[in-house]
Amino acid sequence: MNDYLGLIMGVLAVAVFAFIGAQFLAKRIGFKQQKEAEKFLQKAKENSRITELEAKDGALKIKQNAEGEISRRRSELSREEDRLQTRRANLDHRFERLEQRELALSKRQSAVDKRNNEVEKLYAEQLEKLQKVSRLTVEEAKQMLLDEVEKEARGDMARIIRQIETEARLEGEKKARGLITEAIQRVASDQVAQVTTSTVPLPNEEMKGRIVGRNGRNIRAFEQAAGVDIIVDDTPEAVTVSCFDPTRREVARRALQRLIQDGRIHPAHIEKILAEEREEVERIIREAGEEAVFDAGVTGLPQEVIKMLGRLKFRTSFGQNQLIHAVETARICALIASELGANVEVAKVGGLLHDIGKAMDHSVEGTHAMIGAEFCKRHRIGSAVVNAIASHHHETEQQSIEAVIVEAADAISGARPGARRENLEQYIKRLRALEEIANSYKGVSQAYAIQAGREVRIIVKPEAIDDLESARLAKEIAKNIEETMQYPGQIKVTVIREMRSVEVAK
Repeated sequence: MNDYLGLIMGVLAVAVFAFIGAQFLAKRIGFKQQKEAEKFLQKAKENSRITELEAKDGALKIKQNAEGEISRRRSELSREEDRLQTRRANLDHRFERLEQRELALSKRQSAVDKRNNEVEKLYAEQLEKLQKVSRLTVEEAKQMLLDEVEKEARGDMARIIRQIETEARLEGEKKARGLITEAIQRVASDQVAQVTTSTVPLPNEEMKGRIVGRNGRNIRAFEQAAGVDIIVDDTPEAVTVSCFDPTRREVARRALQRLIQDGRIHPAHIEKILAEEREEVERIIREAGEEAVFDAGVTGLPQEVIKMLGRLKFRTSFGQNQLIHAVETARICALIASELGANVEVAKVGGLLHDIGKAMDHSVEGTHAMIGAEFCKRHRIGSAVVNAIASHHHETEQQSIEAVIVEAADAISGARPGARRENLEQYIKRLRALEEIANSYKGVSQAYAIQAGREVRIIVKPEAIDDLESARLAKEIAKNIEETMQYPGQIKVTVIREMRSVEVAK
């Protein structure tokens, strides 16, 4: 019990001492915090005092700077005001001088107007005197002067035109002659001597009766099966095969020759021989087309075009074989195009196919140029080649240099010596047509076709046509000939104007 009380007392004593110690410690800590608070307060007061002093110094400096800026602005405004005053004074002075000058100009203008009125009055008086002296009005004199100037200008113009045309013609002819000569020389093809004929020779006169047959049955069967006409006339030992289609004519000619050699001439045998010869001619046509394409150096043409081209083997124009002419034209086109830097392939194909329409123009309506162009267009030949074919006789506009080359090569091939033959009647008709075209123009006195129709010389009336009109007349006649006539090569048109003054001494 005593131990228990002693323990309690010990605990209470510890608790009392602990409480007393805690109060003492609390008082000590509160005193320390109070000291720190006083120090912080003192330091804050000092900082605020320093900040106040710095703020006052800053405000003082700002005030001083503002006063200095205000002073500077006042001085600038003062200087600007002085400058404005000076400029205003100068402007006032200048305005006064301008007013004085305007007044002086007004006086001078009045004097000038007065002088101008006097000059116009004198001019009118002098003009009236001149009209009385010359007996011409102003309009008449002006028209006379204009007529004189126009006459002189037309003379100068004609002289210049003739000079330029002469120089251009000489230079162009020189270059063209060299180019064409080189092309012909390099082609160097044989002269055309082959002529497709429809005359079939007979071994004797008795064969004519066998061809005709009893009551004409053989000849009727042959004509009906072959689609041709057989002419049996007084020509000794020969009969003539007539047909517009050269292929049918060739089939009939070959079949008739075989029948004559065989000796068996009757309707059944005639039909058999004709069928065999048709196949043979078709083979010949195909081979001729392929050979022509190979000779011309052209590739890639459709078989239909090659076959149609081969039909030209049996077509002639003025005695010239058209297939040989086509190959020759293609070669010339290739040479000219290579020299001029044009498209050689287009020119070559255009030259080879330019007359392909002649293989079908006997059965299709239209010119051979347009027929050939339409045929090639249907078989997907290039547009440049189609244009060259259609325009080589100027039936359509030429759209490329290759088309011009095809036209030139066609003329070269057809106009060279020995290429074509022309009968007397056609020759005279062409010369007469040239002279009639020239004589149809007003002011033409005489016209002569010379040099086998290669030149037309026209003599005009000098009082009706002047030099300038002569040059224009030559161009118009040449254009008319190009549009209305067909001819190989070219035709030169020469207009001669000669002034003659004749007096008789009595």
